Amino acid sequence: MKFKSSIFVCLLLVTSLVQSQQYKQLFNGKDLKGWYLYLQPGVGSQNPDSAFIVQDSVLYVTGKSVGYIATEKEYRNFHLIMDFKWGETKYPPRLKEKRDSGILYYFAKGNKDKIWPRAYECQIQEGDCGDFWLADSIGIDVKGKRFMRERVIKMTDAEKPNGEWNRLEVIAVNGKCTHKMNGVIVNEGTGANVKSGKIAIQTEAAEMYFKNIRIAEITR
Repeated sequence: MKFKSSIFVCLLLVTSLVQSQQYKQLFNGKDLKGWYLYLQPGVGSQNPDSAFIVQDSVLYVTGKSVGYIATEKEYRNFHLIMDFKWGETKYPPRLKEKRDSGILYYFAKGNKDKIWPRAYECQIQEGDCGDFWLADSIGIDVKGKRFMRERVIKMTDAEKPNGEWNRLEVIAVNGKCTHKMNGVIVNEGTGANVKSGKIAIQTEAAEMYFKNIRIAEITR
């Protein structure tokens, strides 16, 4: 109960901060200006233009590749919001696996592009949306326990069925990281040991759609 109360207080504080900020479109709906592409060599990377396609203000992730697009800009304290849904088609090596993607954040410019880079991940996988994935010495405290280089399973399930649009939010303020699905807090941690970096959208051998990608930088 104490943990739930602290989450509620934290959310109120973060919400009051974000409400005073100006949201900006992180994806302009026309092209990938402000983003760059990285694909794993040999996994669909021969046709990079077919990995992320802009269609009618929607970012279509074909799933033919494994990799990501990342922002050229770094962000520190922010509220990221986007809508996503899964497609149908899957590719090797995920033909018999869940459809998967993810949002990487606090991916520092000094870190090498690779699969997967040192960053926090808000998992977007069927049945697992909101999990933390901690890559390469990234750490966070959840319910009083320190996690490093591992998965931290979400507290609750708030996903919609396959084919429906979901609202995903990542709120990161001074080392506190909150993952929300469709308005529900599904995971939260404190004590992030990295507090600034780029944001990236993954492609992991499964079709995905994203739209309304916007961000508010929290400055006070």
